[in-house]
Amino acid sequence: MPAPHDRSRPRPRTPEGLSASPLLRKLEKLVDLSEPEREALKGAVPAALDVAAHVDLVREGETPSACFLIVEGFACRYKRLSDRRRQITSFQFPGDLCDLPSLTLSVLDHSIATLTPCRVAALPREAVLALTKAFPRIGEAFLRDALIDAAIFREWVVNVGQRSAYERAAHLLCEIYIRFKGIGLAAGETFDLPITQAELADALGISTVHVNRTLQELRGEGLITLKSGSLTILDWEGLKGAAGFKLDYLHQLAA
Repeated sequence: MPAPHDRSRPRPRTPEGLSASPLLRKLEKLVDLSEPEREALKGAVPAALDVAAHVDLVREGETPSACFLIVEGFACRYKRLSDRRRQITSFQFPGDLCDLPSLTLSVLDHSIATLTPCRVAALPREAVLALTKAFPRIGEAFLRDALIDAAIFREWVVNVGQRSAYERAAHLLCEIYIRFKGIGLAAGETFDLPITQAELADALGISTVHVNRTLQELRGEGLITLKSGSLTILDWEGLKGAAGFKLDYLHQLAA
C-alpha cells in the first residue's frame, strides 16, 4: 500500500479476507456472485491498514498504483483551489472503492483523504485487472458500482448547482441515511455522523456558519436531531419533502 501523506506509517490490523467483507456485501447487491468468485475477491483484497483521520491517501497529480477500499471509517474525494479552499466531491463509506476507474488513468485529477480514523485496503492495479479478467462477473459488478458512483456525482452537481442551502443539507442527509441503511450503519432512524460542520460545508458549497444555521432550521422544524455526532431522523417523509429527495439514483445501494 502506498504510504499515506503523514509522518507515521499505518500498521496492518484487519486480516486478508475479512477486509473484503464490506465490499462483498455491496457487490452482492449488484450481481449474484458464485462461491469461487467470492473467494477470489477475498483473496485479491490485502490486509487493511489503520490510517488516522485527515490523512491524504493519494493526492491530485499523482499516478495511482492502487485502488483504495474503505473497510471502516469515512473518507472523501476532494479538490483544492490555489487559495486552499476545498470542495468535497463525494463521501466514501465502508465497502466503497475510491475511484476504481482511475486505475486506467496516468494522473489522478483529485485527492482522496480520510475524514475519520479508517481501515483501508489498497488493491494493486495489476491484481484488479487480473481479477476482472479471470472473473468477468466481478468486472461487471465493478462496472455497475462505478456507474452508480457516477449517478451519485451527478446528483451532487445538481445539489450544489441548483438547490438552496436548506435543500442541499436535507438532500445530503437523506442520501447518507439511505447509504448507511444499505451497509448496516443505521439503527432505525438513528446513526453516527462523525462528519464536522466544516466538512459538510465543503461538501455543500456553503459556509460553516450557514451549515449551522441550516441544521438548526431542520431541527426547529422537527425533522432531525443532531447531538454528540449522532443524528436521528424524526420525520423521514418531511425530510424527503424538504429535499425533494428521490432515491432512484442510488439504484441497488438503497436496498
